[in-house]
Amino acid sequence: MALTKLNNKAVANVTSIPVALGDMVFISSATASSSASIEFSLGNYKEYKFFFVNMHPSVDGAEFQFNLSTDSGSNYNVVKTSSAFNVMHGEDGNNGSLNYDANADLAQSTADQPISGSPRIGNGNDESASGTLTLFNPSSTTYVKHFVSSFNCVFLLDRSINAFVGGYANTTSPITNIRFKMLSGNIDAGKILMFGIN
Repeated sequence: MALTKLNNKAVANVTSIPVALGDMVFISSATASSSASIEFSLGNYKEYKFFFVNMHPSVDGAEFQFNLSTDSGSNYNVVKTSSAFNVMHGEDGNNGSLNYDANADLAQSTADQPISGSPRIGNGNDESASGTLTLFNPSSTTYVKHFVSSFNCVFLLDRSINAFVGGYANTTSPITNIRFKMLSGNIDAGKILMFGIN
């Protein structure tokens, strides 16, 4: 397989990336500005990939999360089961750890799914969270909808947290919409990009 070189290396400006099993197509993006939430409509792509760039909360100790809708965004209450863990290390070289994150897992819950870890993102001028979320085959009428995410954020105590979450939306109904928000306060700044893969 030949490698493809991207002339513009900024993800925000890429519109299509040739991959071995299909095309990764840019669909939409949204830039937060004191936003209570950001919502996207989903279609029939087999996989959706979201990139989060410098998600900055309005309150200290924020938690970035998502929920799903099967009714075009009227309700965000899809039942989910998930597991989560994180790796942490402080700017001072201390507090290195690997932890199961019981505060970010769900068990047949309609609650919003944390993906940046438990309430941790600092709201200092230089603090934010960046990462990815992949949602698999949301339009299926046969299977549950799997998701995986990976985030790195600046913890409110000047620590780097790398958070990993995986789980599934326990519904065979098609997922029509996804919503992102903070547990408390607004998304003060940041950009979300949505790509589809067939």
